[in-house]
Amino acid sequence: MLYELVERWQSWLDSVGLYPLVQVMFQLEFRAFLAVLVSFALVLGLMPALIRLLRAVKVADDPEFYGKDLNALMASKRGTPSMGGILLCGSVLATTALLADVVHSRYVHVCMVVLAWLAAVGAWDDWMKLTEATRAKRNGGKRSRDGLKAWEKLLFQLSIGAIASWFIWHAAQVPDALVVNLPFQRTYEPAPTEGVIQALDLAPGVWHLGLAAFVLLGTLVIAFTSNAVNLTDGLDGLAGGTLLVASFAMMVLTWIASSQRASYFLMVPWVPGSGELMVIAGAMAGACMGFLWFNVAPAQVFMGDTGSLAMGGLLATIAVCIRQEVLLAVIGGVFFLEAFSVMGQVGWFKWTRMRTGEGRRLLLCAPIHHHFQMAGWKETQVVGRFYLVAVTLAILALVSLKLR
Repeated sequence: MLYELVERWQSWLDSVGLYPLVQVMFQLEFRAFLAVLVSFALVLGLMPALIRLLRAVKVADDPEFYGKDLNALMASKRGTPSMGGILLCGSVLATTALLADVVHSRYVHVCMVVLAWLAAVGAWDDWMKLTEATRAKRNGGKRSRDGLKAWEKLLFQLSIGAIASWFIWHAAQVPDALVVNLPFQRTYEPAPTEGVIQALDLAPGVWHLGLAAFVLLGTLVIAFTSNAVNLTDGLDGLAGGTLLVASFAMMVLTWIASSQRASYFLMVPWVPGSGELMVIAGAMAGACMGFLWFNVAPAQVFMGDTGSLAMGGLLATIAVCIRQEVLLAVIGGVFFLEAFSVMGQVGWFKWTRMRTGEGRRLLLCAPIHHHFQMAGWKETQVVGRFYLVAVTLAILALVSLKLR
């Protein structure tokens, strides 16, 4: 909105001596880092009111796990308001509308739809789960539906993943924006990047995706990452902090993808028109910073499925747009580890029960952050060490760009 107003009134602003304002608003990096601050301020300023509202309507978490030992560890979280993701997602939407090019950028349109769609799915699931007891009391003790079924959530995630991927494929302006970017593989043939930039040829062996393959890959990445972040949201500050690290790393990758010179220099796919995604990644980072203010131990509010499903899906959508699905798995390594720990635990239990008649577990508890809790780590130790892992993986991902 602000960006569009400045663009529309550029001549008048120049005439009244406000050229510096015009100049900075056309600088992508300025708007991206301003988005960090604006989103941070929105969450920091509005979250106390949202917490009071959630308490008033009795939307509070009541965690219940299969093991009594874990229930005892998590007992202190009972009564903590959830659905804080409403403000998390709202601040990203508002900041993007204010500072990004929301008129011309198809990539921005897709990301905002994914964020709103998954936030709505998560909010619906949260509301049904968190108000089930209240509704049952109102109905004379008769239990009502407790959230969405797993297959229903997955259906919504796969649907928006397919829709988003279809639009991203059609938004590509050059063939470079439709390739698979594999680790250590050069996207382009080596060539000088000084002086006038000329289009480079794709390197031999680079896979160019057709519509069907692109939609399939994008759908799986968006749905899987959305679920992975959701599984990570189990300890105070864990999902918010790791999302913060991933968002800043994605800002860097987005800037590289939008710059023809930088992309050619590092030999990664150049994606024209993707620069505005840097503003969205900045808004994500700022929103996570503001959320962490209230979510670090002891948490005053949880993001719930409203925030985790949406922010995970948005992170993945940006990665699909800039062709960095593989690096997303590195940057979001904590998320993927959490998801695979659950898949491994469930799969191994079913396999051993089928083979021996008695199900066995790979971990003390899944997701893996609960495994470390059960092993004797304090919650703050688990979260702090996972932060260190997230930062290390983000650095590793960025360093790997030069190894081609």
